[in-house]
Amino acid sequence: MTKLVVLKFGKGSFDAGFPVTLQIGEENSRAETEVIGELPPDEELPVNFNCWQTIYRNLDFSARPKGLPKLQKVISTDGECLQAAQKLRDRLNQWLQSQTFRNIREKWLEKLQKHDQIRVILQTEDYQLQKLPWHLWELIERYPNAEIALAAPSYEKVSFLPKSATKVKILALLGDSHGVDIATDRQLLEQLPDTNIHFLVEPSCEDLTDNLWQQNWDILFFAGHSSSHTTGETGQIYINQTESLTISQLKYALKQAVDRGLKLAIFNSCDGLGLAREFASLQIPQLIVMREPVPDRVAQTFLKHFLQAYSQGQSLYLAVRIARERLQGLDGQFPCASWLPVIYQNLAEIPPSWDELGMGHGALGMGHGVLVTSASSPSSSTQSTNKVKRSKFHLLWLIFISLITGGLVVSVRYLGMLQKLELQAFDRLQQLRPHEEPESRLLVVTITEEDVQSQSQERPQGSLSDESLLKLLKKLEAYQPQAIGLDIYRDRPVKSDLPELQKHLYNNKHLISVCRVSDPLSEHPGIKPPPEISLERLGFSDLVFDADNIVRRHLLALTPPPSSPCKTSYSFSVQLALRYLAANNISLKFTSDGAWKLGKTTFKPLTAHTGGYQGIDASGHQILLNYRSHHSLKTFVPQVTLTEVVTGKVNASTIKNRIVLIGTTAQSFQDYSSTPYITNEGAIEKIPGVVLQAQMISQLLSAVLDERSLLSTWYLWQEIIWILAWSVTASLLAYYIERLFYLTIVTGITIASLYGICLIFLIKLSIWIPLVPPIISFMVTLIVTTYFMKNYLNFSKPAQILVITKNRDK
Repeated sequence: MTKLVVLKFGKGSFDAGFPVTLQIGEENSRAETEVIGELPPDEELPVNFNCWQTIYRNLDFSARPKGLPKLQKVISTDGECLQAAQKLRDRLNQWLQSQTFRNIREKWLEKLQKHDQIRVILQTEDYQLQKLPWHLWELIERYPNAEIALAAPSYEKVSFLPKSATKVKILALLGDSHGVDIATDRQLLEQLPDTNIHFLVEPSCEDLTDNLWQQNWDILFFAGHSSSHTTGETGQIYINQTESLTISQLKYALKQAVDRGLKLAIFNSCDGLGLAREFASLQIPQLIVMREPVPDRVAQTFLKHFLQAYSQGQSLYLAVRIARERLQGLDGQFPCASWLPVIYQNLAEIPPSWDELGMGHGALGMGHGVLVTSASSPSSSTQSTNKVKRSKFHLLWLIFISLITGGLVVSVRYLGMLQKLELQAFDRLQQLRPHEEPESRLLVVTITEEDVQSQSQERPQGSLSDESLLKLLKKLEAYQPQAIGLDIYRDRPVKSDLPELQKHLYNNKHLISVCRVSDPLSEHPGIKPPPEISLERLGFSDLVFDADNIVRRHLLALTPPPSSPCKTSYSFSVQLALRYLAANNISLKFTSDGAWKLGKTTFKPLTAHTGGYQGIDASGHQILLNYRSHHSLKTFVPQVTLTEVVTGKVNASTIKNRIVLIGTTAQSFQDYSSTPYITNEGAIEKIPGVVLQAQMISQLLSAVLDERSLLSTWYLWQEIIWILAWSVTASLLAYYIERLFYLTIVTGITIASLYGICLIFLIKLSIWIPLVPPIISFMVTLIVTTYFMKNYLNFSKPAQILVITKNRDK
């Protein structure tokens, strides 16, 4: 059942605040819950919106819509637009987390479940409120089946005339196409099944009104140029190259169309919020408009995915959300593309499904079977043929059972119930990988327990005192390393009596330090960076731990919360790797689908369902961590101690042009992380945090410079086919191998082969393919099909029947 949530905004302003009433209830019933709250004054929010809007409208779109000022030159960049968008998003969510609004938020979380289908209606007459990107409210994003729409304060229900047609009737108005590609819109509409579409191409006003008056339409579609007045009270559409019309000029024709059954209007054109506000007075049930100027490709992509989802059975709201979120793939070329579509709703109406618009439920074709019987006894050849047919039927039945069983395993896996087992199996496979060559581009300076004790006279705060750090940096800088990474938290300033260290920290462009981003889920406040280190020389040290506290993923980047003391977006390992690669003229680039590109290597981010990970939090940019082999886990990178460097016992050639990492290995500081490997005693092997950072840096450098493969997985559909294939294999084995002894032997060989295939894929191709789900699917199918064959199917194979027949002849 769909939930209806209405947020009613009373009279107010951003200078004085807004009273807000929250109503929650079932669709088509009275509200069961009502709560009153208030949003406080916030004069900065409209300023942030206007700033973003100005930047967005000054982007270099290929064709600028009519009704908007044309600039002499482009003054905005994509980066500026995204930066303004992020600032607006943060400000909006900060406003919606105000104390006076808290009771509404808490009631929402109490009454609505994450899986609910929710229509959220924002009811207000304030134009500035309607223009805000409400879909970015973190509550909306938290509920995957929720979509927000706008509504006017006044509304009334429409009484439609009865409809006899079974097809969806669409009036498609293709207006002034100068500088706009509307041919694609036409093609998308023509592909809709079971529709009756009438196209009006650049019609006159008279032609348009005649069509609105004379026929019953379910959907009115417009593509072309449109614009809204700056006040938002009116809008206009350009129906041909010489005529433009406001909604008021079509008032009577549109009112007639609504009375005759018009349920949905789609304005796939620019700046349509003014159109929607003026249209609302005609009580049309639903409108879909674009808030701002929209590039052709964005409009066409939205229309394609919306029509596809809506015509295939999704609700109107969910279809809009799906299509809107699909636009995020274009954000790299068209910033904030996913911000543009919005629904304008008549609160008295319930959005119809596609079928309810008029599409009939097509009758399913019924096959005709013929059963032929004979009173005479069949010949032996006929009997044999029948036995073969029955045997093939049984085989098909067993394959059907195997597909059902495999499908259940796939479903259980998708819900994350096999994740623990899959990760453990993945660890075992990794432990069998062969030895790898050591990393020659890194050097780790360890601070041992002895190094800490030797600084006792300096009273260090932590593992490294200011005096020791100064000595170490002076020694290292003299040997000209490519970069220096200080993997030690320093959330305090340098002592005032060491200005030389302050100078080193301020001016050394090769020095990268760490901080920690705050984590609201674990309530960790984060750790501040050294005050002497600028933001561009900071990297976060945050790690991604699995449920068993093992680090299997490499977090490359994230978006820090606004309250975090650590503001950097890139990890410590990335910052150091980028500086090393920059010396090789390799810089970070971004692909259109959000992946990273360094040289010829592409770093695709993990998703919630990647390999054995099912339903994980894949926020930020994460990749699988490709550790060095078990044999070289701790020794893959050269290590020297703090004392050895300070006393000059380290050769300059081991430092020059390398990345030097500085971190503690002293047990007293407990900076150790669990790896997928195990010790000889069978315990989980742990490595110091600085060595783990070296593993991460080595992975990036090796992938780019040495073409060492990154760990990857199959696509989800490939994994599903893989699991189902092993399930079908089990049914085939059960069918062809009768004796349990032989079946047991073949089963063992098959599982060993499966294990070997997964290991070969990991070693040779660095691809993690499913191991546990195919084994479970194989074994369950084998047991189920064997049971069915014995107790229910009860058939004999053709060859056996022939033998019995011969014995009878004798």
